[in-house]
Amino acid sequence: MAVIPAGQYQLGSTDFYPEESPIRRVTLPSFRIDVAPVTNAQFERFVHATGYVTVSEQPPDPVLYPNLAPEEQIPESAVFLPPPASVDRSQPLAWWALIAGADWRHPQGPETSIEGLMEHPVVHVAYDDAIAYAQWAGKRLPTADEWEVAARGGLVAQDYAWGAEMTPEGRWLANVWQGPFPWVNEQTDGWFWTSPVGHFPANGYGLVDVCGNVWEWTSTVYPVPEEEQKRRVIKGGSFLCAENYCHRFRPAALMGQTLDTATCHMGFRCAADLD
Repeated sequence: MAVIPAGQYQLGSTDFYPEESPIRRVTLPSFRIDVAPVTNAQFERFVHATGYVTVSEQPPDPVLYPNLAPEEQIPESAVFLPPPASVDRSQPLAWWALIAGADWRHPQGPETSIEGLMEHPVVHVAYDDAIAYAQWAGKRLPTADEWEVAARGGLVAQDYAWGAEMTPEGRWLANVWQGPFPWVNEQTDGWFWTSPVGHFPANGYGLVDVCGNVWEWTSTVYPVPEEEQKRRVIKGGSFLCAENYCHRFRPAALMGQTLDTATCHMGFRCAADLD
């Protein structure tokens, strides 16, 4: 884990999406945070030690989905499926599918596995799964503010964890989408799906994969109307974020995600108070 020093920090941005503004200053005590997202190898050790079963390995909660047909009451999770060129980009559900048997062990569906992917971030983890792992490890999830401070790596008012330019000297420094999303990923960065943690350079605090690779859960509540499902803030973007669509592979960026959501591009890292 990296130690993030106590201090006053500038967060947010007014240059991209409305939920990132206004720019604000926060004061935080020193804390610790994992240098990388939790990997398949780490999550596997947790499951072997505890027998834990993730949300995506269980049928949907009938309290949340009381009208779900019996044939739909099966374990499943969301997987990205590249759509044909005819698909309208204003219809995001066109490139997502709920696949029975997709889970952390089978990231792209029941016929796939994590063999050879043990140092890649674990995916298909819902909020409760991340909390369970963190508690087992004697840690917690970071707040959204802690996450952003750590992701910035000591830089101030820069768009990315490495500075102002997305591709300095033409180099890709994060696992994100290149090309017209969602139809063609040119894989200029070398990856279509997840990449091993630490494949790209660390930021100023020694953290890796804070831009792209997988979205990461935080403990911060995302405000929604009372009648809607509860959400938490997720940060960092993923390998499915592109400059031309969901340009959220930046420390300031955030989204709100429902607690039971598990997808092929969502993971987490842990934090802890400084002893």
